[in-house]
Amino acid sequence: MTTRRQFLWNLTKSSAFAFLPLPARQLLAETPPQTDTLIEAVEILRLTGPYTSTSGVNQQYQAQPIHIYADQRPEPYQDNPNPTKSSGSITHDYLRIRTRGGIEGLYGYLDPETIAPLLQQLRSFLIGKDALAGETLWDQLYRRNRHARAGHYMMALSAVDNVLWDIRGKYFKTPVYQLLGGPTRQEVPVYGSCLGYTVEKGKAGPRARQLYEQGFHHQKWFLAYGPGYGNEGLKRNIELVEELREAVGFEGQIMFDAFMGWDLPFAMAWAKAVEPYRPYWIEEAFPTNRLENFVQLSQSTTIPVATGEHFYNRWEVLDFLKAGAIQIVQADPEWCGGVSELVKICHLASSFGAKVFPHGHNIHAALHVVASQSPEVCPLVEYLINHVGYKLHFQKDPLLTDNGVLPLPQQPGFGIELDTSKIEKQEVLAG
Repeated sequence: MTTRRQFLWNLTKSSAFAFLPLPARQLLAETPPQTDTLIEAVEILRLTGPYTSTSGVNQQYQAQPIHIYADQRPEPYQDNPNPTKSSGSITHDYLRIRTRGGIEGLYGYLDPETIAPLLQQLRSFLIGKDALAGETLWDQLYRRNRHARAGHYMMALSAVDNVLWDIRGKYFKTPVYQLLGGPTRQEVPVYGSCLGYTVEKGKAGPRARQLYEQGFHHQKWFLAYGPGYGNEGLKRNIELVEELREAVGFEGQIMFDAFMGWDLPFAMAWAKAVEPYRPYWIEEAFPTNRLENFVQLSQSTTIPVATGEHFYNRWEVLDFLKAGAIQIVQADPEWCGGVSELVKICHLASSFGAKVFPHGHNIHAALHVVASQSPEVCPLVEYLINHVGYKLHFQKDPLLTDNGVLPLPQQPGFGIELDTSKIEKQEVLAG
């Protein structure tokens, strides 16, 4: 297809431009068509390498919707006093998009569900498109699939959007947060997600205190019990709040995640009991298709209500904000449509006086967006203490912290670079 710029370039080579003044002809003649940003390859890099893991500890389950069934409900978890280490291998996938000019955008690791739509539905459309036309490509990809509102297709679109931001950063030789308007701070505090840490009575408190003293002054703990465990489960959830508050004092901020595993009566009973301990929020008490439950919970408690990791676009967020269902949005830039959509969601949230704490495992996209927004709207980045190291295993100089603070990267784009010393096998999937 001949672009407008190509058409004009061709005309300068013909007599048709003879009527133009000389300066105009020189300007057009000196501006050749831009082809070095056209997408040449869309590939999945599949990386495999050795990895050592520890079994028997930090494997606490969280409340699950399916736990209402007795045969699906696990026994209360306990850390093994004698954990064991084992060596094996792991495989991670990354999306790489390469332009004709040789710029390579990279993002990962990817959730396995994204691979099929990336290769089967998005790849062929992207070949030959301008990698710098991010807004156009996002809109076209979203419009061309009738199932694009949610799910695995949106996860794949998110990966593409994030890689295109990485390409833009490398093209303009600047970090992504600079392209988003510049940093609002030079380092970003995180909240430590404690997924995996045991919630056994007498063990959670000391762990929370240890993390607090390291610098994790904001901690999110995962509630293990839902309605299927009855009043005993409710009691354990309440006791966890009491223990954690005593451990970190009034100064520490503690948040709680129920991972869609509750019903409204259970959530309201818990919230009423723990209000005096001032939780920072209660997250995902219900699945996100139960808007009215979120509204009723928000109206019944002073504890801020949060959800959003399973929001897949700004329109879903808007429905919740208009209904007064939540005060905290947790959209994930790797699921909700990438950096482009998360920025729009931040603008929406700010209009309603809500905050955005992006859900995330890979850090990069969330960190760059948070760093570019007002600290009032985006105060913190989520940091899964037990999982970030695994997720970023194949990266050189991964974004890790042991003191609750992440300095801003200075490399162009997201600054993701693979550590070849950890890779034993690399496959390229392109269709």
